[in-house]
Amino acid sequence: MTAKIALSTWPTPLERAPRLAVALGLGEDDLRIKRDDLIGLGGGGNKVRKLEWTVGAALAAGADTLVTTGAAQSNHARLTAAAGARLGLDVVLVFPGTRDGAASGSGNLVLDGLFGARVFWAGDSDPSTMAGVADEVCDRLRSEGARPFVIPFGGSSPLGARGYVDGGEELLAQLPDVEHVVVALGSGGTMAGLIGALGERRVLGVHCGAVAEPAVTVAGLASAVTGRAVAPESLRIRTDQVGAGYGVLHGPVLEAMRTAALTEGLVLDPVYSGRAMAGLVAAVRDGDVRPGSRTVLLHTGGLPGLFGHTETVHRAVEELRAYEPEAAAPGTGI
Repeated sequence: MTAKIALSTWPTPLERAPRLAVALGLGEDDLRIKRDDLIGLGGGGNKVRKLEWTVGAALAAGADTLVTTGAAQSNHARLTAAAGARLGLDVVLVFPGTRDGAASGSGNLVLDGLFGARVFWAGDSDPSTMAGVADEVCDRLRSEGARPFVIPFGGSSPLGARGYVDGGEELLAQLPDVEHVVVALGSGGTMAGLIGALGERRVLGVHCGAVAEPAVTVAGLASAVTGRAVAPESLRIRTDQVGAGYGVLHGPVLEAMRTAALTEGLVLDPVYSGRAMAGLVAAVRDGDVRPGSRTVLLHTGGLPGLFGHTETVHRAVEELRAYEPEAAAPGTGI
């Protein structure tokens, strides 16, 4: 049996968000934020819960090198690099594109470098071929005498999803009467694990565009986690916040980020947690989430990635307001 390892301190905070709740059209006491962005390792984020299980499997297998895939601004890759640094393991990150084509001076890539990870740039490889590229990288590493272990894309496997069975049980202990848990749906493991603890009807996933068939992906993982058949059509998934695609700033997401920031000082990212918030806004608007319902937004982290998202950074800077004091009255000394 795989041994889970400890990579942070639990539980994460569950915070009231009364001003945000009212801004969304909910009651003051309806909304909580589950602060998995405050997980201690590597800048925080939901992937740490999964890594406690998947890196545990790597250590049990005698690995000395972790290999994983993702986009250049991957939060999962950043946290895999951080876990490797904490445990004394080498880390190789397999990214599409080239170093020259990446925003190499910003966001998660900065932290990847600080954590000592190496990057294999896979050129024109698309997401469907990245797992094969990772296997080829492992073959090269073995030929050099290393003992590599592949951590799946996003940490999303039946094993990794167990991290959010843990997370869902933790949340239930904090808020037993929770009715809705809203979460970004990326590679699917976080939502699947929450379903394992909370069931299908309490979990609302907001698709971010990271996988082609989100319902099928989550249902497969959730079935493996729960040991029962979870049907794709039984899942609550919103697909209305993808916009032009994964990684592309979507107008309602920016508005949701602004609302969270202005009401609670809460920072969301444009790819995951911002989309989750935009999905919650839409769910309240169309009546799927109603006033009086105990609702939790799972904050999955991603702050470093915000600074690697050029359009969001530019739009935020454009909104800086100047303070231009009026001419001082005579004799005031100002």
